[in-house]
Amino acid sequence: MKKGMDTSFLLTTCALVVFGLLIFTSAALGLLAHDGGASFTSVAVSQLLLGFLCGSIALVTLSRLDYREWKQYTPYLFGFAVVLSLMTFVPHIGMSLKGASRWIAIGKFSFQPEEVLKFATVAFLAALYSAKQKSISTLRDGILPLLLVGGGAAAILLVQPNTAGVIVIGMAAVGIFFAAGGKMLHIGALALVGVLAIGIAAYERPYVAQRIHTFLDQSADPQGSGYQIQQSLIAVGSGQATGRGFGQSIEKFSYLPEPIGDSIFAVAGEEFGFVGSTLLVLLFMAFGILGLRIAAHASDIFGGLLVVGFVVLIVGQSFFNIASTLGLVPLVGIPLIFVSHGGSAIAMSLAEVGVILSVSRRMRA
Repeated sequence: MKKGMDTSFLLTTCALVVFGLLIFTSAALGLLAHDGGASFTSVAVSQLLLGFLCGSIALVTLSRLDYREWKQYTPYLFGFAVVLSLMTFVPHIGMSLKGASRWIAIGKFSFQPEEVLKFATVAFLAALYSAKQKSISTLRDGILPLLLVGGGAAAILLVQPNTAGVIVIGMAAVGIFFAAGGKMLHIGALALVGVLAIGIAAYERPYVAQRIHTFLDQSADPQGSGYQIQQSLIAVGSGQATGRGFGQSIEKFSYLPEPIGDSIFAVAGEEFGFVGSTLLVLLFMAFGILGLRIAAHASDIFGGLLVVGFVVLIVGQSFFNIASTLGLVPLVGIPLIFVSHGGSAIAMSLAEVGVILSVSRRMRA
């Protein structure tokens, strides 16, 4: 039965967006110390137009659509996302940056197909498991779809290479599998495979081994591989209880690598202190709790699994980013959703929020 959307969830999302835009604006000012303001202008336009404007349009549109009407098209959406992701390897279309082929560039416009792939993977797995819930304990209808769909998406990202994207898709896929009733034995086996895969990646790719080593001994190379985590911790620590104040971060100008990307939580910690950082964490927790409440009261299994997948995508990425800034997990380049620079990530995250709101409008009483 159609009803009003969950206003608590919508207001929490709005609070995250506003707080995130505030933090991003301050962090982006640090770019003025480098290229005379040109970089600041480009990232601001990308964040506002591609991210918030396009994302808001997608949110409103998808929140009004009945999510059940496009369930049958999820295989085609996934196929489209795969083709789009493979286009990152096509000369003159794909764009490489820092040794990774993760972008498609058309003129001055560029975006990351990875974000579409995340959305499509969640949608396809939700559709598959909503139809196979009674037989999900079997290998054919349980773990096999996870390996084929989630593993296929992860394989493309590994080739780019994009370790962060693999982690995120893996978290969302396992979250959907668990919510659909997947066996813990299968999840344990997947975890073991994941650990082995990390070991192989560390052996084959030196930068992966270096990140693991830096995580285990963060003070070993403070001017080299450990520089980013050291500066992040200095920024967070210098914020103390209430922070230096909006725009007053010192680290973002000359010391902190990626102040608008991986390390943006450190800027938030420096300017807003423990109080502001805790507020941001609590907002993400509220987002997750309210989202899972919508999933629990969804009118059908497909809607519930969609919400679980999208909540894990958004909250999982964000908490991983915060944990990496604090040195609790290795740095892998995962963005802080609604805060870090990345128009593609923000636009698709707002689109995912739109789907969650669509599910909330059709919840059971």
